[in-house]
Amino acid sequence: MKNLTFKTKLFSLALLTIIVAITYSCSADLPASGNDEPQIATLINRSEVIQNGKEWDDVQNNFSNFKANISNNPDDAQSKIQMAQLYIGEARVTGEHGHYYPAALSVLNSALDQKDISNDMKFLALTTKAGVQLSLHEFADALATGNEAALMNPSNAQIHGVLVDANVELGNYDKAIKLVDKMMMIKPDIRSYSRVSYLREIYGDVDGSIEAMILAVKSGYPGLEETAWAMLTLGNIYEQYGKLDMAMSVYEQILEMRPNYPFAVGAIGDIQASQGLYTEAEATYKKAINIIPEVGFYVSLANLYKTQKREDEMKDLIAEIMVMLKDDTDSGHNMNLEYASLYHEILEDQEKALEFAMIEYEKRPKNIDVNRMLAKIYTSKGEQDIAKEYLLVAKSTNSQHPELASI
Repeated sequence: MKNLTFKTKLFSLALLTIIVAITYSCSADLPASGNDEPQIATLINRSEVIQNGKEWDDVQNNFSNFKANISNNPDDAQSKIQMAQLYIGEARVTGEHGHYYPAALSVLNSALDQKDISNDMKFLALTTKAGVQLSLHEFADALATGNEAALMNPSNAQIHGVLVDANVELGNYDKAIKLVDKMMMIKPDIRSYSRVSYLREIYGDVDGSIEAMILAVKSGYPGLEETAWAMLTLGNIYEQYGKLDMAMSVYEQILEMRPNYPFAVGAIGDIQASQGLYTEAEATYKKAINIIPEVGFYVSLANLYKTQKREDEMKDLIAEIMVMLKDDTDSGHNMNLEYASLYHEILEDQEKALEFAMIEYEKRPKNIDVNRMLAKIYTSKGEQDIAKEYLLVAKSTNSQHPELASI
């Protein structure tokens, strides 16, 4: 059985990360400034399997150019924003979230602290910062930052995407629908179609969700990482609702487009595990882990070991997972639901699971995923009356999530 919360994490990241238009066009060098130069985090070398041909060369060249521009002129807000966007892209590709997201926030805050920053650059910095806050699961902060940006440019589709995501995660679903309608009117593209898909699924229209995500994929440029993310999300929808053959087909198509794309590799492992192909699934998970250190792959492998009653190997892997989760939280990443899922599904420590789930509930009590998690935990504790209260909220949008039927 795959870990659905960590799978949902990938879905959320897919929606989040395609909101940021990562444009690596180099800005011209500007005259030197007397202000202090901001600290620039290093670029972590990509493993060979994810260098994707010329893509890694372009990233390194752009990093050098942006760093030189900032060094020559610490007031070069454009290069700071471009550097932040580069960091965001590398976080997606490499899985090194704990390194790159704080680095992105640092250069963005440096840009926003400039007294002479132009309105256009301030808007872009705020929009990009809100995207990072979403990635860190700090949804209320992202909403506040996004609203500040929206006041500056209410006709921009990208900022509406940020606000859609923040409102969805906070459980403000009606508001999210109004925002996605605006986004579609401004610019129907991969980012807007993907959000239409997500909201349709939330409201129980699974077929409509698939239809919209197919449009998102078709709107993407073949070969780009954001297109692979959209395809992955389409596969996740197929998989979640039992269409395993179609999901597998999508994942294989991704690997034809981007060989060794780790999230497609891990997703194939999930299908193999669900079909009882444990030997194949273990090899596939380990392949994904060898590409990037994504905690979700480790959790899936631990789940597999639990299913096979390989207790010692599971315990060793859990120790690694705990270190990874702590590294994420130490770098500012809210991992409450991931901890709750781990304690609930694998470690079966319902009191500890409840502790983390309630922390998240305090942050966003209207979110259906958080309420579904609490309903599962209370059901496992045998407290059905309390579970029903959270289940009622989890079902309030007419979600057809398969877990709801088993609570």
